[in-house]
Amino acid sequence: MENEKLKPMLFTVLKGYNGKQFAQDLVSGIIVAIIALPLSIALALASGVGPEEGLYTAIVAGFIISFLGGSRVQIAGPTAAFATIVAGIVATKGMEGLALATVFAGILLILMGVFKLGSLIKFIPYTITTGFTAGIAVTILIGQIKDFLGLTYPAGTATVETMDKIEAIGKNIGTLNYQALIVGVVCLVIQIVWPKISSKIPGSLIAVIVGIFMVKFLGLHVNTIGDLYVIKGQLPAFRLPAISYPLLKDVAGDGFTIAILAAIESLLSCVVADSMIDSKHRSNMELVAQGAGNIGSALFGGIPATGAIARTAANIKNGGRTPIAGMIHSICLVLVLVVLMPYAALIPMPTIAAILFMVAYNMCQWRTFVHLVKTAPKSDILVLVLTFVLTVVFDLVVAIEIGMVLACLLFMKRMSEESRVRGWKYFDPEDDPDGTDLKDIPKHVRVYEISGPMFFGDAEQIAEISIKDFTKALVIRMRGVPAIDATAMHSFEQLYDRCKKNGVQLVFSHVNEQPMNTMKKDGFVELVGSENFLPHIDEALKRAAEIQ
Repeated sequence: MENEKLKPMLFTVLKGYNGKQFAQDLVSGIIVAIIALPLSIALALASGVGPEEGLYTAIVAGFIISFLGGSRVQIAGPTAAFATIVAGIVATKGMEGLALATVFAGILLILMGVFKLGSLIKFIPYTITTGFTAGIAVTILIGQIKDFLGLTYPAGTATVETMDKIEAIGKNIGTLNYQALIVGVVCLVIQIVWPKISSKIPGSLIAVIVGIFMVKFLGLHVNTIGDLYVIKGQLPAFRLPAISYPLLKDVAGDGFTIAILAAIESLLSCVVADSMIDSKHRSNMELVAQGAGNIGSALFGGIPATGAIARTAANIKNGGRTPIAGMIHSICLVLVLVVLMPYAALIPMPTIAAILFMVAYNMCQWRTFVHLVKTAPKSDILVLVLTFVLTVVFDLVVAIEIGMVLACLLFMKRMSEESRVRGWKYFDPEDDPDGTDLKDIPKHVRVYEISGPMFFGDAEQIAEISIKDFTKALVIRMRGVPAIDATAMHSFEQLYDRCKKNGVQLVFSHVNEQPMNTMKKDGFVELVGSENFLPHIDEALKRAAEIQ
């Protein structure tokens, strides 16, 4: 994958493109646009911005990412993963701060693609992605309880952090609006039942229509989008965000978070899509496209975007097989924005909450979460649960930072437990393919065998190698050491100094490629003497026996 071409997939698939495939892409693009319409509006509102910003994102970012992307079928737009992050940025730094953070994230994504870092995303542990995905789902659900229940908060109530929202719900539960609850429950039930009736038309669209009719014709006193937001059914206009060093410094952390999350989610979506259509995406080109799409979205009034797994899967199931389908989906949303956007004012807020409840449920991966808790090693469970809790209680930035640090520490501990430095006592022919007889070791020779990678987590084991008064040669067998780091190299240097001080000659057996290159670069081979590095234990023992 590191050698893949930095070339948009669109230019590849157009070579054999025909009318039949266009017809399939057209139908799929229209259906995906219908699915994206209520989701884009709902996710925008969950992100603390107006409904049109969601459509701007799906239109601009969706088109650019499909045009430049490294996947045949990726559909991009606003996603639930960004909702809580965006809401926090908007609440503390405003739309200007969000736009600048998104542009910064876009630049980072492009650089990640250009420098071919797409494959590095795989080093983020599955437990961390599962933990923060489940955490985001819970924060989305908590954030929508207010509208689902029709609660009313006093002016100035703090609702930026998830824990603030929980506190506000508890204090104001007495303001529950039963009419709003009825609308929300009906719309939620529709989304649960409708897929059994039809898989072509999304249940969220049916829920929107039913919700509008309930409030409009039954005279229910329920807040709608129009009651809380000013609806603008106009095309997005170019807007360059204000750039200043203090503001850039303030949003740099947010931009980094957006970039990492966009990279993870988009490439995960690509992997899922590959398995569905037996294809192979270009990860680095996809990162470049994600970067360009996010910059475009920010410059035209949108919010952060990434590949959407559910919409991508819907595209595949409806026959979409080229980026043309994603581009058609964006064009259809332009028509919706111009023609139908004024009617979005009629959508009840409990309906939006019900749609986001389903989004949260579908993304939470609770079955995977439970399976990991039951079957994973304790260290992995700790990372999973901690990432989940930190995402809910604090935010995604803290969760990823602490989760990654803890995962790395636990990984190093696990690797350290696999590394051993053992002195020879006897030879077991069943455990060693190098020989069939017991080795004849002179009294003045001591042999130690090292196994496992030697890095700063366990390099101190080298210091535990002991020598006797009568020892003249120390053989270090390293056939089981795939790699060493600078700390381990320093420990070997200290061992050499100790041996030299006591008149003991070091002899190495079967040093693998990476350790040997490290030792040569360090000058250690020259220091010990190249004649004391032998390829086989028998030769090393013969060399040691000659030393008196």
